[in-house]
Amino acid sequence: MKKILATIFSAALCGLPAMVMAQGITSDLSNLGLNEFETSTNLGTNVALIATIARLINIILGFLGVLVVVGILYGGFKRMTAAGNEDQISSGNKIMGAGLVGLVIVLAAYAIAAFVVNQLTDATGYNQ
Repeated sequence: MKKILATIFSAALCGLPAMVMAQGITSDLSNLGLNEFETSTNLGTNVALIATIARLINIILGFLGVLVVVGILYGGFKRMTAAGNEDQISSGNKIMGAGLVGLVIVLAAYAIAAFVVNQLTDATGYNQ
């Protein structure tokens, strides 16, 4: 019985890529979605490098901002569920404090990056 199930499972596993590719036959499979990637990232287009770098910096700082918010929420959750345990309360306070320091760092990095990109666009004459 185990051999039969293993055979069926391996046949399904080997046939899965063919089934997935069969769904996309109507679309253009020659580039496997690279046109969409190109339009979303502006790679291979005539967009200036500084605009692509600015977009990449904004994406990275946005991701770091989300991590900071998750850290602050985790620290608050840990503090709220401490049930009077002083060790967990202090641990939650430390996590929230570290999250606030991270928030200040991310906001400062955004301000510095925005200033540098703005100065570079002014110096090169690039108009967004």
